[in-house]
Amino acid sequence: MSTMKFCRECNNILYPKEDKEQKVLLYACRNCDHQEVADNNCVYRNLVHHSVGEFTQVLQDVAADPTLPRTRAVKCAVCNHPEAVFFQATTRGEEGMTLFFVCCNPSCGYRWRD
Repeated sequence: MSTMKFCRECNNILYPKEDKEQKVLLYACRNCDHQEVADNNCVYRNLVHHSVGEFTQVLQDVAADPTLPRTRAVKCAVCNHPEAVFFQATTRGEEGMTLFFVCCNPSCGYRWRD
């Protein structure tokens, strides 16, 4: 991961710039003509860390999502509501996709997979 770099001539921030002829990444000053070759090609890295609660919350909110498909072909095993939202997702440690259902009853929200 690269850190902020500063110009050796005028102490302003150096910005990433591509040298298209030599196909190399440079850091260039916008105030003077100073340029230096980047020691790493990574300009920015965005790391996302999820907590266990975040994954559960996403599944509870999908019943209200109008873009997801709904079905009346299944009934909730908990409240017997006749409508559910469904979507496909990968699960950890398993190959392929898994079909998930979420009950559309706002007071239930039970989720199961097929």
